[in-house]
Amino acid sequence: MATRLSDADLLNELEPMAEQYLNRHMKVVEMWYPHDYVPYGDGRDFEAEPWTPDQPSLDGVARTAFFMNLMTEDNLPSYHREIYSMFGKKDTAWMSWVHRWTAEEGRHSIVLRDYLMLTRNEDPKKLEDGRMGAMEVGYDADGKNTLRGIAYVSFQELATRISHRNTGKYSGDPVADRIMERISKDENLHMLFYRDMMDAAKHVDPNGVVEAVAAEVMGFSMPGDGIPNFNRMAAQIALAGIYDLRVHHDDVVWPILRKWGIFEMEGLDSAAEQRREELAQFIENLDAQATRFEERREKKRQRAESRDRKLVS
Repeated sequence: MATRLSDADLLNELEPMAEQYLNRHMKVVEMWYPHDYVPYGDGRDFEAEPWTPDQPSLDGVARTAFFMNLMTEDNLPSYHREIYSMFGKKDTAWMSWVHRWTAEEGRHSIVLRDYLMLTRNEDPKKLEDGRMGAMEVGYDADGKNTLRGIAYVSFQELATRISHRNTGKYSGDPVADRIMERISKDENLHMLFYRDMMDAAKHVDPNGVVEAVAAEVMGFSMPGDGIPNFNRMAAQIALAGIYDLRVHHDDVVWPILRKWGIFEMEGLDSAAEQRREELAQFIENLDAQATRFEERREKKRQRAESRDRKLVS
């Protein structure tokens, strides 16, 4: 029966794979610059021409999605602290990855903020007040061990990639779409590092991996969920189809679980097997919840169309 490893032993055991996947990342990652994506020539002095609510060109839901994405990215110092602590051993491939990941993630908030400011698609005071509020709340991994941490970021990076990409498409703005496509490419590479590290861990501590995956799928929440008004903004984004339960189930949870082969693993101990059964039931319930949400959304859309037709007639 496989023995569960301590975090330190797990990190030591997996360090050769961390180095391999870091090197892979460095071979394929593309360097890019925010100034190549933001139309700085469109900028105007806010003192000479203050921001007013009639200036945004994005619709309300797109603005909400961009704002929430930026507030989530603004919490990078907290994420760095948590991941640094999780991989906490200096002068290793793990630490080299942490610093590289942080540097790449830092560009995301820069380009998003500059886009929203230069295009006047958001009140600059709201952006700064939001940044302060988000960072004062911070982010706490709540004592996750290393396996749970890797499991979480595997799902979270993919969820962020999809949310950003769908936000760009929904915006109807070619500049915004190009920015979000660029950010999404980074998020995908980050996901691949974590996803494949977890796949490697499966062969070192299979029981621990199953328990970690079950815990993170069943307790998953996006890192921005502590942001003020997060639930209200998330509901608007879900109603627009940018990121909802169906997207989460079909495009985030299942692809990664299939890659890991969680339900095909053999030789688990009784505790891990029980958690896998609970995970299977949770996913079945999530699928049902997603279907109910889609049905309610469709009925709401049909009622709105009916009201609009009556107003026109």
